[in-house]
Amino acid sequence: MIFFIIGILSGIVGGMGIGGGTILIPALNVFSGIDQHYAQSVNLIAFIPMAISALISHYKNRNLLFSVIAALIPGGVIGSILGSCIAVSLSSHLLKKMFSIFLLFMGIYEILYKNNKKSP
Repeated sequence: MIFFIIGILSGIVGGMGIGGGTILIPALNVFSGIDQHYAQSVNLIAFIPMAISALISHYKNRNLLFSVIAALIPGGVIGSILGSCIAVSLSSHLLKKMFSIFLLFMGIYEILYKNNKKSP
């Protein structure tokens, strides 16, 4: 049942475009005791159907900028390959700390620097 609840919460957050991994990875780690490497890999696989359903919704609402998407894809593919190579070489403990620091900085940014202007 805990996995179902974690899935619902991460799906909601992922559907909003925030990234379900911000919920899924820590929740799997803390509430299920799953190792950081496994939690991140589960997030990547779970992301596929979540992303497809969110993409369909955003497409229907005309919220996609295809020129931006096309420019991001090559760097995203290269970055994901490099990131996965780095992640598998790190200890689970260090990876967990790095992810926690990343989430902390993202939270601080959202609180302090995010303005209320609407994107194009």
